[in-house]
Amino acid sequence: MKFKRYALLTMLLFGAATQVNAQQKSYLQTLAEPNAWVDSVFHKMSKREKIAQMFFIRALTNADKNYEDSVGRFIRRARVGGLVFFQGGPGRQANLTSTYQKKARTPLLVTLDGEWGLGMRLDSTVSYPYQMALGAVQDTSLIYKMGLEVAKDFKRIGMHMNLAPDVDVNNNAGNPVINYRSFGENKYNVAAKSEAYMRGMQDGGLLVSLKHFPGHGDTDVDSHHDLPQLKFTKERLDSLELYPFKHLISKGASGVMIAHMSIPSLDNTPNLPSTLSKPIVTGLLKEELGFKGIIISDAMEMKGVVKYFKEGEADIRAIEAGNDILELSEDTRRSIKLVRQAVKSGRISMERIDESVKKILTAKYYAGLNTEPEIGLENVAADVNRPESHALVQELANASMTMLRGKQFIKSFDKQKRTAVISIGTPNVTTFQHSLASTYPNAVMFTLDKNANANAIAKVMRELGMFDQIIVGIHDTRNRPGNGMPLSADLKMFMKDLAQRNTAFAIFANPYNLASWAGLENSKALLIAYQKEDFMQKAAASVLSHAFEATGKLPVSVNTFFKYGDGE
Repeated sequence: MKFKRYALLTMLLFGAATQVNAQQKSYLQTLAEPNAWVDSVFHKMSKREKIAQMFFIRALTNADKNYEDSVGRFIRRARVGGLVFFQGGPGRQANLTSTYQKKARTPLLVTLDGEWGLGMRLDSTVSYPYQMALGAVQDTSLIYKMGLEVAKDFKRIGMHMNLAPDVDVNNNAGNPVINYRSFGENKYNVAAKSEAYMRGMQDGGLLVSLKHFPGHGDTDVDSHHDLPQLKFTKERLDSLELYPFKHLISKGASGVMIAHMSIPSLDNTPNLPSTLSKPIVTGLLKEELGFKGIIISDAMEMKGVVKYFKEGEADIRAIEAGNDILELSEDTRRSIKLVRQAVKSGRISMERIDESVKKILTAKYYAGLNTEPEIGLENVAADVNRPESHALVQELANASMTMLRGKQFIKSFDKQKRTAVISIGTPNVTTFQHSLASTYPNAVMFTLDKNANANAIAKVMRELGMFDQIIVGIHDTRNRPGNGMPLSADLKMFMKDLAQRNTAFAIFANPYNLASWAGLENSKALLIAYQKEDFMQKAAASVLSHAFEATGKLPVSVNTFFKYGDGE
């Protein structure tokens, strides 16, 4: 009897260990093994159903009921492979995803752009710092933890893939589309931070998509609106743009997204986007770099891809090139029909389709979709707003603080002295000011809106003679921290004058803006806090209150005064 109990216990333990090991397998390992579920589903599909698996359509929860219902009908009739969610809320999305999954004959693979977490698209969710701020963080374990937390959030509301991280090397200060979405201009820093984020997400069971292959960082055209052209040599691309992709592929990346760019050194076909280039997608990515995972196109409705390839031709060429998933076709129904015709005519082989479909089905198996997906619909908002997630946001913000000058100077600030705390760029008293008020009891708050005129500025200037020390926050109140922060000429002159005094500046804006603010290079103290959010304002106030020292390093070069790696 004892032996039987021991044997049973041994079997249970072995079964548990086997289950844990199975859960720990990567997508690439899963892809390399025989899979009965994948084979079973694959062999039951018609040619049309296989083609439809390659198309992922738009879904969102801030539209009306008619739109939601039309997506549901299309899922049922067209039998597409997956969804790309956009704006909405977490509870609504969990509920709608559950509804959509019930309409699908083959479970849907669900994804979203979450470069800084669910908050990139959804309200009432966590937004982590933008990648540029994370590029300043020296402790990559914090970014790994972020990846784990993002994976929990995605899976909680029924999603399986994050269209992130952005691994573009942003070495063009004027880049209109990447910029603050990049970890910075140094390929090694980008690779290290991207790897930490990727590993966190993948260890959390989430599929990822490195973007935008082969590198969108040195462009001055937004591929949403036109076709950028990269005129660099293959040697330059190989040594710089491709470096993070190669590094992360070697670390087991599950997915790669292809950018819409014309790159003559890799494919000299006139006006051909990289998405539609077989030498780039198959030749470079799959054969030369040996990538075995899922290849996702950037959105196929973007002008960068459809400007020169209209009426569904772009989708056919994207499949010919080697893409597995085509997201957001201009007209999915039309394109499925056109691809079927291309298969019948022999232009596209069924083997090319089958290769992609098996990858997609394996991704669904890896995501647990071999069993009927169930999404809990209770307490969704609370479950994606965990206290530990919000605490991590503040940790990351604290770790990103970058003191370009004045580390010793701010130590001279006396908490009992009369202190002027000025917020520039906003008419309202800020979180930064409120946070400092608790440390500096003799502080007086001033605000100057971004359009402040000479009279308003002169009024503040007259008061400053009464104060022993000055702290200035410069706030970009736009939704995204881009270049060209709007400030009146009078304000810029005021900032230049203050830089000659005993003033500490905190910049809640993209550091590239420093290039247009003459005089700040002479300031006694200059702290970069990267973006406007409250967690950044609290972090900066803590530095200026001596709660901790800034440890961040500037992830980009701004001008001759402020260069990559700067930070005291």
